[in-house]
Amino acid sequence: MSGFATALPGLGISTLRFNFPYMDAGKKFPDRAPRAVEVWKQVREWAAENLAAGLPVFAAGKSFGGRMASAAVAEGMQTPGLIFLGYPLHAPKKTEKLRDEHLYGLDTPMLFLQGTKDPFATPQLLEDVVGKRGARATMHWIEGGDHSFKTAYSGRTVEQDGALLAPLASNFIDQFLL
Repeated sequence: MSGFATALPGLGISTLRFNFPYMDAGKKFPDRAPRAVEVWKQVREWAAENLAAGLPVFAAGKSFGGRMASAAVAEGMQTPGLIFLGYPLHAPKKTEKLRDEHLYGLDTPMLFLQGTKDPFATPQLLEDVVGKRGARATMHWIEGGDHSFKTAYSGRTVEQDGALLAPLASNFIDQFLL
C-alpha cells in the first residue's frame, strides 16, 4: 500500500510503515497472532515516543496488518481510530468462519476500506459487521476492487489505487481531531 502511504503526507498526515518479522524473513505465512500483536504494540509505542510526541497515533493496516492492529487494541493498545485497508473477514470461499468477534468489544472508531470483489470479505457479511458496530464504524466500498483495490480495466496502477484511498482516511481522521 505504498501509494496510500505516499499520498497521506500530502494531506498533512505522517506515516510510519513497518513489516512483520515473517515478511522480513521472506516467509510465506504470517506470524502467529500473539507475535504480530506484540509487534504492533511495540511499533505504536515507539512511534508515540519518537515521532509523534503528543500527537494522536492512528493505526492503519492492510489485510493481516489491520486485523492484528485491531487485535492489539483488544489487548490494550491505545489509538484514537483504526483504518482497515482490505479487512480479511474470512478466508476466500470460507465464509462460515469469520474473524470479527474481537471487534465488538472495542469502542475505537473504525474505517473499513474494501473492494467489492475482495475474496476475503463478501460485501453482505462485512456490512453486517459494520452495522453491528453502529456509529463507531464507517464503511467505504471500492466498486469492483479486489483485495489490493485493483479494478479491472481502470488503467490505474496499484500505487494509484492506493493513493485514491488516502483522502478517505484523511477525512476519517479529521472527524476525530476537530
